[in-house]
Amino acid sequence: MQVSVEATQGLQRRMTVQVPSERVDKEVENRLRSLGGRIRMDGFRPGKVPFKVVQKRYGEQVRGEVLSEVLQSSYTEALSKENLRPAGAPEIEPKQTEAGKDIEYTAVFEVLPDIELQGIEAMELERKTAEVSDEDIDKVLENLRKQNSEYKAVKRGAKKEDKVTIDFEGEIDGQPFEGNTGEDVPVVIGAGQMPPEFEKGLKGVKTDEEKDIEYTFPENFPDEAVANKTAVFHVKVKAVEGPKLPKLDDAFAEKVGITEGGLEALREMIRKNLEQQRDQVVLAQLKRQVMDKLVEANPIELPQVLVDGEIEFLRNQAKQRAQQAGQDEPEVESGQFEEDARRRVALGLLINEIIRKNEIKLDQNRLRKALEEIASGYDQPQQIMQFYLQNRKLMEGLEVSVLEDQVTEWVVEHAKVKDTTVGFQELMGQTAAEEGEQDEE
Repeated sequence: MQVSVEATQGLQRRMTVQVPSERVDKEVENRLRSLGGRIRMDGFRPGKVPFKVVQKRYGEQVRGEVLSEVLQSSYTEALSKENLRPAGAPEIEPKQTEAGKDIEYTAVFEVLPDIELQGIEAMELERKTAEVSDEDIDKVLENLRKQNSEYKAVKRGAKKEDKVTIDFEGEIDGQPFEGNTGEDVPVVIGAGQMPPEFEKGLKGVKTDEEKDIEYTFPENFPDEAVANKTAVFHVKVKAVEGPKLPKLDDAFAEKVGITEGGLEALREMIRKNLEQQRDQVVLAQLKRQVMDKLVEANPIELPQVLVDGEIEFLRNQAKQRAQQAGQDEPEVESGQFEEDARRRVALGLLINEIIRKNEIKLDQNRLRKALEEIASGYDQPQQIMQFYLQNRKLMEGLEVSVLEDQVTEWVVEHAKVKDTTVGFQELMGQTAAEEGEQDEE
């Protein structure tokens, strides 16, 4: 087999391959003779059909099959011979396929760029971490108490964290609209069950009070009939109840699922969960830094076939998100995804190069733990795990995520890392403002 390669432009290559005629002709003859021993034709005994008859009837079909297989196998062999790594499928153009003559074809494709990784040892990273304090655990316990509150009727006006049970009927320009009514609807003020404007309108109301609350639907509201229009909701307050927090003791711990160890075991479980969340945030912050600095330090030429494929993926994602939100399919231009697609392709190539050169193998234990963490957020974790394990596409996505974490840790080991200790709430991105506004009396 003879192979010649021509660099056309950028990463594109034109490879010409010549395959000896015997490789095709001999295989065609072998298959036809094998076929002749198995087929049945009128006028001939089974297995006794003359070769020339079989050749005349099936020769063209068999030769086409053999040619297709030889083109594919010889293409793979030629890539290996020339040490080429294609970035995508080739465009193959047969030049000579007649019987008795050497087969010749050209394959045009883009190759992956040669990458010499730069800047890893000089990379400066900041690793923020935090200790989980008793106060952090107390905040979680307080939230658990609120989630398990018992509500008691109050005579005062409603305030934040109170539960207000209402009937309502809404109109736009004096006319009803779809979904405009509700009966015995419980609304915990500040919980985000209703739009903020609506919840704000409930502050101060008392049992048996009636009140009109105006609300303007967002411009991008899925129901176009009410989008960007102002509705007036006539609200009847049926009950105002204030929360009564349960006592923080062993009985409370048992109520939230701790069967042994009481309150101390609950606190320890919360500590472990917070530490796990902290470790995930620390790794995520490091990963963002590593990815940004890898791209910055390693400008590489990108195969257009990979960029185009990523653009198509991002465009389809945008369409799916719109469908899930009940919106019309957006008109999206390929150009609006160009920058994001190029970054994603560059990162993929750089990460794969680190994996390849340093022989980083997928950590199966980490993969299993990652799957267990995902499944633990559902009521039936075993079913979710089985669903993932039976869905190759989902598992591939999870494997990529785990490998990226492993690559991040490898880079961190070889880079310059400055450790900084901060408060847990600061690390998790929480501020005093996010704790919520003060109660209005």
